[in-house]
Amino acid sequence: MAFEAEGRRPAWGSTPARPEGRAYLQDYAALLDAVSFPSVVIDHRWDVVLANRAFDALFAGVGPHATAMPRDNFLRFVLFHPDAGTVLADHEASWCLPMLAYLADARERHPDDEELTAIRAAVADDPFMDAAYLHGVPHWIRSVGADAVVPDGALRPLHHPDPRWGLTHCRIVGEAPTTLQAMGYSRLTLVLREPRRAPDGRRSALRARRGAGHLRAVPASEG
Repeated sequence: MAFEAEGRRPAWGSTPARPEGRAYLQDYAALLDAVSFPSVVIDHRWDVVLANRAFDALFAGVGPHATAMPRDNFLRFVLFHPDAGTVLADHEASWCLPMLAYLADARERHPDDEELTAIRAAVADDPFMDAAYLHGVPHWIRSVGADAVVPDGALRPLHHPDPRWGLTHCRIVGEAPTTLQAMGYSRLTLVLREPRRAPDGRRSALRARRGAGHLRAVPASEG
């Protein structure tokens, strides 16, 4: 669960019980809030431990969901929240398929993790998503390389609710300082790129394409 900084009540969840660990995360939360780009600290399940104001602003428009809020588990949000595609552009190919690959990799490294097993079971309940997991993910990894299961360095499209950004791309930058890594956490920052302004006709087409929030199908040729 998310740990909220600066006057907001923390929800400790799986965060460290020792005072030193909590103090470190308090200070790390202050560091995150000094960053202008959306930034989040996650564990191996993609449970959100810390998130900054820029992250909250990016997803401020998504509606409530019982199990897939971006501040709770980002993997569940990408895969299961019906509003995810309103922020994460080209949702199925650029976000869902890589996240399914990250799920497969995490399950291989943590085969007994109950939360990852539960997410996999939820994926299996959707025939199209399950087909993407079983068949689309191996094809995607063959196409882009096994290193792509690490999100660091990936370039992904998104639609920021702030019109100054609008439809743009972000570079995912992964970091794991020694202390954070020892706690089992890592940090992801979405470094926003200045948007390239498309002609009016193309911009309208791009807006029309960003509405899908649920993985319907992933073509086998999708890279």
